[in-house]
Amino acid sequence: MPAPRRCLACERMPLKIDGIRAVGYLSGPLRTAIHRFKYSNVRGLAELLGRLAVESLLRYDLPVDTIVPVPLHQRRLAERGYNQASLLAAEIGSALGLRVVDDVLIRVKSTIPQVGLNARQRRENVRDAFSCTSTSLRAHSILLVDDVCTTGATLEACSAALRDAASGPVWGLVLAREKWQES
Repeated sequence: MPAPRRCLACERMPLKIDGIRAVGYLSGPLRTAIHRFKYSNVRGLAELLGRLAVESLLRYDLPVDTIVPVPLHQRRLAERGYNQASLLAAEIGSALGLRVVDDVLIRVKSTIPQVGLNARQRRENVRDAFSCTSTSLRAHSILLVDDVCTTGATLEACSAALRDAASGPVWGLVLAREKWQES
């Protein structure tokens, strides 16, 4: 199977991840649902949003065998009470019969929220923020799951940590991404 085509932004500045796919753009009802899911403790949206992610994943036909959610720092997890990426990963894994591993990629650095930062600031903010604590993912093809992708900085930092622990290919799947102005 030929490698999926990368977007213009990724062609110009390739990431340290095999590719990132999104269910849709961060606008309209999808944006509202994600914000309620993430910030208003509406955990019940995990099932619906997970189904949307599964439909997209099946369409993209990514060669993955293991799902890893993007982790929250312990402080943010305590504040929010749950990790939205973990809930999504569980829904996707259950629907597709894929193994979900949520205990080897950890956030070792508490970072400021990415909202309002430009691409360079986002990359710097998450630099060395993640660590993979095990080599158990050696040679596995990873699906890294998160809710939103703006610049890819978080997914790229997670991918780098996974690859440092000798994982195989790493693909990102998010519910939504920002629209890029291609010029």
